[in-house]
Amino acid sequence: MNFDIRHIWHPYSTTVNRPEMFPVVGAKGVRLTLNNGRELIDGMSSWWCTIHGYNHPAINQAMKAQIDDFSHIMFGGLTHKPAIDLAQKLIAMTPPALDTVFFADSGSVSVEVAIKMAMQYWQARNKPEKNKMLTVRGGYYGDTTGAMSLCDPNNGMHHHFTGILPEHYFLSRPLCAFGSPCEEQHIAALREMLAAKYSKLAAVIIEPIVQGAGGMHFYSPEYLKQLQALCTEYQVLLIHDEIATGFGRTGKLFAMEHANVVPDIMCVGKALTGGYMTLAATLCSTEVSQTISETGAFMHGPTFMANPLACAAGSASLEIIQQGNWKHQVENIERQLWEGLSPCAELPGVADVRVLGAIGVVEMTTPVVMAEIQPEFVKRGIWVRPYGKLIYLMPPYIINDDELKQLCSGIIDVISSLKS
Repeated sequence: MNFDIRHIWHPYSTTVNRPEMFPVVGAKGVRLTLNNGRELIDGMSSWWCTIHGYNHPAINQAMKAQIDDFSHIMFGGLTHKPAIDLAQKLIAMTPPALDTVFFADSGSVSVEVAIKMAMQYWQARNKPEKNKMLTVRGGYYGDTTGAMSLCDPNNGMHHHFTGILPEHYFLSRPLCAFGSPCEEQHIAALREMLAAKYSKLAAVIIEPIVQGAGGMHFYSPEYLKQLQALCTEYQVLLIHDEIATGFGRTGKLFAMEHANVVPDIMCVGKALTGGYMTLAATLCSTEVSQTISETGAFMHGPTFMANPLACAAGSASLEIIQQGNWKHQVENIERQLWEGLSPCAELPGVADVRVLGAIGVVEMTTPVVMAEIQPEFVKRGIWVRPYGKLIYLMPPYIINDDELKQLCSGIIDVISSLKS
């Protein structure tokens, strides 16, 4: 631990006066084992990706078999069965219009790829002036340069880079809540922006239904329907970032299904490999891929693109999804989260409680102090990683009722103990 403290930088942290770290020596199912023997129920799915739990035998076996064949080959000029199998599964479970797959290294990179696809598409159509993006405030798309430029410039995490990043167009986040109607007043600004800027816009990018790391806001599916119609009317591509919401997290296989809409380009990641290896994908329509390809190559190609080990893990993860158990698991998690977290609404300092699918959110009136609140969760045998004003749960789908109850009761207990 002393070496870690002195030499290793962790996500969104400093290298001085660092909050306490908790060394993990084992992980199985929904439990993390610390080096002192304490077990923690993981309410985070390791940042939303280990949907099948840790140490899943089917994914373990798929990776062990692949490593005996080969762990990596370059994807330039070569191909391999794990990539083909994974692409076939992705195309089979997404809408027919999304029939071309580009494998990326991470969610952030898949967003970079989507941006470049949109830009190169309009270059191929002799409209290079269409090189700006439009999105809504409160979004989060990743930490690479292009992705950061689409995150909220005022209230997001990347204000240090203002003036360095490309500048795009922003609208207020959707104010029509999930389960509520989306009326003209909710889309008027969107309509006006597209009417005024469509000649400069390559694409609109949005997180469908759930704004994840930007604030865990849930908005009306009707907003997505209106957005798609306006993008079609004004000839602007539509990109969905399903990195956090894909593969069942909101109660639908993909969040766009709540609105029954299909984008031109879609990004997936996180749960794609069940949390085993970093891998993401950017899917697009034939119209997008052929338009770009008719004028030359698409200019992106990571060294570890379509890594065979990662593809093998992804294929095994999607096979588990295809079995369909996730539907009942997520329905049960949603029911248990409503029951378990609703009492938080009566506690001092709580602004809102909301649940959608396997996502439960307790929003506080003021930001939590991570260094103080994190150890309190650990004392109660749960792993919860708040940020800003949000204390939230995104547990693995395999979690059982008793484990969910412990997560929820632990959150209630910690919030109750907070100093007002």
